[in-house]
Amino acid sequence: MEIALIFGSLILLVLIGVPVAFSMGLSTLLGFYLNNTWGFASVIAQRMYSGSTSFILIAIPFYIMTGLLMNAGGMTKRIICFAQLLVGRFTGGMGYVNVVASMIFSGMSGSAVADASGLGILELEVMKKAGYEEKFSAAITAASSTIGPIVPPSIPFVIYGGLTGTSVGRLFLGGFIPGIAMGISLIIAIYFVARKRNFPKNSVKMTWKEFATSTVNVLLALGTVLIIVYGIVGGVFTPTEAAVVASIYSFILGFFFYKDLKLQQLPGIVWETLKHTIRVIFIIATASGFSWVLTIMHVPQKIIATFSSILSEPILVLLIINALLLILGCFMESISIMLLVTPVLMPVIKEIGMDPVHFGVMMTLNLMIGLITPPMGLSLYSVASISKIPIWNIVSELKPFLIALLAVLLLIIFFPSLTMFLPDLIMGN
Repeated sequence: MEIALIFGSLILLVLIGVPVAFSMGLSTLLGFYLNNTWGFASVIAQRMYSGSTSFILIAIPFYIMTGLLMNAGGMTKRIICFAQLLVGRFTGGMGYVNVVASMIFSGMSGSAVADASGLGILELEVMKKAGYEEKFSAAITAASSTIGPIVPPSIPFVIYGGLTGTSVGRLFLGGFIPGIAMGISLIIAIYFVARKRNFPKNSVKMTWKEFATSTVNVLLALGTVLIIVYGIVGGVFTPTEAAVVASIYSFILGFFFYKDLKLQQLPGIVWETLKHTIRVIFIIATASGFSWVLTIMHVPQKIIATFSSILSEPILVLLIINALLLILGCFMESISIMLLVTPVLMPVIKEIGMDPVHFGVMMTLNLMIGLITPPMGLSLYSVASISKIPIWNIVSELKPFLIALLAVLLLIIFFPSLTMFLPDLIMGN
């Protein structure tokens, strides 16, 4: 009963508009009251401090800054230009361009919302000029942004790795194939919609010189991915050091090579980085206190007891967990859910013998789908805000893309090798 009251109060507070961090803090205090452990309440501050000062979390602001520097440095328009060259000439080609551009940008931003709000502005503009329906363009922009945290680098992977002690390098490698599968599934969905609605073809004219320039520009940007993944996997950098090096590389690329990044833009970039970082770290801090209350109330053990009758059926356990995560994703922000449920579910995952890398990728993919499900989808709201299209008009166009992403989620659940192949091949078992 106490557990239901704590979770119920958390969801209620979020629904009435109380910021997530404060909602978790207030629910934590309720947990102390219901458990008659006020004598330990002073420990909350200690838990908040220790939970938010892990060395690996220093990577978060630098990944955020890398994405912002790439955006300000003119990388977004170059990515779209290259994507048009690859797939823009086909029927419905601008939808493909949207997805391909998001897949490339994913290798630099690590954030779905950064993709939706940064790259999304140009994607919507290009699709509008090509004659596409605005609500369809907004829907595919929101859906394609979910690839961001799956293809490395990934801020959720860094947070999950810090929470569970899982190798961030293995998580990054584990995200490659699922991220590509997400892109392919969205392209297939666009293909059928484009044929049904007879979307236009776009003629793409480009000289060999322009082709070579566009390719070099994108390859240089993808150097960020090489620095991060090779640096971590090869043992050259820690995840935190790789994030720092990537942000420096992004600055050099935008300022010296592309020459679109101006020094007067840096204070704004730093300020945006601080705002996003403070928000994330504050949620992590309060979630640490909340998780500790759940621990002293023996919630993980009770969860295992609840699943005890079906622990011999791992797939059934995973389907139930994913259903719960999808429901939570409709009402809460993804990082908050990850911080909330990971400490509770990890004992169950260990009981069924699931690799924590597989679980981390699966859960992150699930939570990214939550970013485009109403009423709390952040990517949905970001795209609605920049496109000036009512959110329910966008939702009406999302059905084929949600089906495509859910199909990939099921593939990840039933075929662990899709996630584990690259980590096991490159880093060993």
